[in-house]
Amino acid sequence: MVRQTGGVSVASSDERAVARPVLTDAVELARTAVVELQEGGVGDYLGVTSEDECAATHRFVADLPGYRGWQWAVVVAADPESDRATVSELALLPGPDALVAPEWIPWDQRIRPGDLSAGDLLAPPAGDPRLVPGYVATGDPEIDDAARELGLGRKQVMSLEGRLDAAQRWHDGDYGPDSEMAKAAPSTCGLCGFYLPLAGSLHREFGVCGNEMAADGHVVDVTYGCGAHSDTLLPTGAGSPQYDAYDDGAVEVVERSATETGAATETGAATETGADTGTGAAAEVAEAEESASTS
Repeated sequence: MVRQTGGVSVASSDERAVARPVLTDAVELARTAVVELQEGGVGDYLGVTSEDECAATHRFVADLPGYRGWQWAVVVAADPESDRATVSELALLPGPDALVAPEWIPWDQRIRPGDLSAGDLLAPPAGDPRLVPGYVATGDPEIDDAARELGLGRKQVMSLEGRLDAAQRWHDGDYGPDSEMAKAAPSTCGLCGFYLPLAGSLHREFGVCGNEMAADGHVVDVTYGCGAHSDTLLPTGAGSPQYDAYDDGAVEVVERSATETGAATETGAATETGADTGTGAAAEVAEAEESASTS
């Protein structure tokens, strides 16, 4: 029979009662039992520990893929009057350095905020202290008065403990007064026009942000704040200019050499001379045409 339990005892034989020779000498009997099981390889012999006067456990290295550090434990037994041992129990157990799976945690304890997806169902745990029956006074005057007046109510409502737990979580969260955003804000949500206070007993401490450019839709602490406060004023001169200013200091002045200046002068004089010559020739042609027409 093979079974898996919590682990292998690592106590030495000196720490327990000395086993009888008929039990300690049954090493080959124990090894044969494991081999005949045909569940995997049997490695080196690790030792024997006494369980009581009539039983002892022999341990062997388990040469199994994926079971590093595990051991075969074979319990042999013999009657006080007997000189022959028999195999009583055989088990595959993790040793001190064995690779084992982590301790199992129930699914309802593994769930964390943000794990719930569309279509998932998550019921509150039985006896959830955050909830009380709807017909029990909650301690919130507005809820209790309305329920009594109408004779109606929800099946369950948040208890005082549940509300205090939520308030502490919101206060300590990203939208509480100790967040980096709140510390750098010019004012608080309680003085902001976008702040929508909650109803009920939490209305003095919490509200919902209605500014789409800030914490829109989130529950915020009354002492939280951000840079998009309704009373925020931009400093004079803030913003970008419509046109880039002309910077005359960026104009580069280049000095020309004497050679370049002389060449430019000669080129200009030649151009002027050509222009004068062309003008004189045109005048002579015009005068000749006028004389011919008069004749």
